[in-house]
Amino acid sequence: MSKKAAFIGLGVMGYPMAGYMQKAGYDVTVYNRTTAKAEKWAAEYGGSFAATPREASEGADFVMACVGNDDDLRSVVLGADGALAGMKEGSLFVDHTTASSEVARELAAVAAEKGIGFLDAPVSGGQAGAENGVLTVMCGGSEADFNRAVEPVDAYSQAFKLMGDVGAGQLAKMVNQICIAGVLQGLSEGIHFGQKAGLDVEKVIEVISKGAAQSWQMENRYKTMIADEFDFGFAVDWMRKDLGICLETANQIGASLPNTALVDQYYKDVQNMGGGRNDTSSLIRRLRKLS
Repeated sequence: MSKKAAFIGLGVMGYPMAGYMQKAGYDVTVYNRTTAKAEKWAAEYGGSFAATPREASEGADFVMACVGNDDDLRSVVLGADGALAGMKEGSLFVDHTTASSEVARELAAVAAEKGIGFLDAPVSGGQAGAENGVLTVMCGGSEADFNRAVEPVDAYSQAFKLMGDVGAGQLAKMVNQICIAGVLQGLSEGIHFGQKAGLDVEKVIEVISKGAAQSWQMENRYKTMIADEFDFGFAVDWMRKDLGICLETANQIGASLPNTALVDQYYKDVQNMGGGRNDTSSLIRRLRKLS
């Protein structure tokens, strides 16, 4: 296979991911809903851009996508101007969107009818992980398609693991988001308690982060949480979208997620406070408002 590829969606994640593919020697054509962003990317990385997902995908062996939600994904994949309309038989579509497992299975079935492979491959690691090329990727699909995708995905990831059939990648990402939501609420309460108790919370975190309480969120967010700074990172609006998918799926499969449902409502409170675009660690602002 050649190294002709397309990347659809140049948000805070997709923009650097596509750049790493280009740097790795792939001939990347990008598509973005805002053309100016695609033009900027092409100028920065030396690739090219197209006016539609179909045009970007024509002749590509690999087509990657990282967009907002199920409906955004359908809009760039299906239809006369969608990616599948331009993709050739034997090529592979790799979806990095955090979406539902249902839409993954739906699109995989359409792709299969055209002789095109499909992987659902949501990512974890946030904007920093994308910018540094060290994302964690959870994948659903066939082993053959997964093996084909290893080389291009390695360009922007540090871990790429097959979870099972199509849809399993999205289910694994739901586990990821469920865990993060609980950790951030606990971290918020811990920092809030420490501050109310008159402790030097930075010293406290320096100690407890070396023990059983340690987490990525603690290591990377405690300083900005203490300083009440949240104008960066993974937005509350996007976390609520993700948790909505988790809760809907839980209802379908009979899983109980009481803590996730509660933290989702806490994030709703943060949105109502005007913090929808703040980082998810801004949960602590709700506690500060209540006290």
